[in-house]
Amino acid sequence: MTLTELVPILQLSIGPVILVSGVGLILLSMTNRIGRVIDRSRQLVKTLRVDPDADRDIVLDQLRIFSRRAKIIRAGVAFGVFSVLLAALLVIGLFVGAYFHFDFVGLIAGDFILCMVCLIACLVLFLVDINLSLTALWHEIPPEGQQGD
Repeated sequence: MTLTELVPILQLSIGPVILVSGVGLILLSMTNRIGRVIDRSRQLVKTLRVDPDADRDIVLDQLRIFSRRAKIIRAGVAFGVFSVLLAALLVIGLFVGAYFHFDFVGLIAGDFILCMVCLIACLVLFLVDINLSLTALWHEIPPEGQQGD
């Protein structure tokens, strides 16, 4: 393979590499969110243990929401990681195909589509988590303190 043959492959691989960087930032945000969920859940569990007079129903309701959020964020992170792995396989496939003159067009297209589907699932779960976090907030705010939608 010559340098002139390699340059177009490098140009094709820039897109997936940028995707990896962008998804990495999304994953950073999601892992920060799950860290906050875990920390807040631990605080609520401690409240139940230390203060038997705490409003048990409200605390348990919050813990149920945090448990759901943790599962949703975990799934979102998994889809984000799969998206990054598929993008990395896409770059490898481009180079292997070019170097060995294999025609991987169908495989590379399928890989890219699957990568995008995983990214979409990751982002949808991110939005679901944000909505659940707002639901938890609204459970804490008394009705007279809430504004209408």
